[in-house]
Amino acid sequence: MALSMTGFGAAEADVAGRRLRVEIRTVNHRYFNGSVRLPSDLAGFEPQVRERLKGAIDRGHVTLMGTWTESTPAAGRIDWEAAQQAVATLGQLKDRFGLVGEVTLDLVARFPDVFANARDVVAVEWGELEPLVDAAIGACVADRRREGEVIGADIAARVDAIGAAVASLEPLLPGRLERELARLRASTRELLDGVDIAPERLAAEIALMADRVDVTEEMVRLRAHLDAARELLRSDSPIGKQFGFLAQEIGREVNTIGSKANDATIAHIVVAMKGSLEKVREQLENLE
Repeated sequence: MALSMTGFGAAEADVAGRRLRVEIRTVNHRYFNGSVRLPSDLAGFEPQVRERLKGAIDRGHVTLMGTWTESTPAAGRIDWEAAQQAVATLGQLKDRFGLVGEVTLDLVARFPDVFANARDVVAVEWGELEPLVDAAIGACVADRRREGEVIGADIAARVDAIGAAVASLEPLLPGRLERELARLRASTRELLDGVDIAPERLAAEIALMADRVDVTEEMVRLRAHLDAARELLRSDSPIGKQFGFLAQEIGREVNTIGSKANDATIAHIVVAMKGSLEKVREQLENLE
């Protein structure tokens, strides 16, 4: 299953009589790197929130932010003494410095003690916060899955392109090997001009040299790696790291075929395979 490391999810719910919004953003990272930012009265829940994130997201830089969305508390939560003191303080500032303007509700509400005491007495249980965190995580994972499907489809197309290139190599290899053997025989005869050597020894040396340019084993391994890549794309687990190792093996076989080719047509096909593989590697940077 291809999951993107880039995603966003959010959820809102009433928690202890107030409205809380939780947002999660994820971007690329080699490992899990979590950052949890909660309101001060919920800071004690950071360990539980971090564990929920780690359980749902395998890799990526993950930032969770929780904020109270209500602008003012409900009725009956005003600290009247603090409010009266705020009004008095603002009035003294006006008188002392000759300031102009009215003492408004907005100015009074900016004094933290006017509402803070009422909020502090409201205890929040993890059982109230947990469903909201899970909902935001679910939305983020769904977003990562949607983008991952697009990335996975692109990778699958690149893998198929490499597979098609491998298929186009098949009919070229026998003729190319025969030409290479003919060239080796001619070179050997030229080097051994006037020197007696047993035919069996000559045949063995040519066979040894031919083995060095034969790419049959590389083609078999390359096809196996491509089959493994297709199977991995159908997996239900995060595939980014494992696919990265597989891409290295594919690249190794492609490079070996290219170095042994000594044929212009085959070399052009190998270059095309390398281009498709490079695109795969670029996309893997975005996968969990």
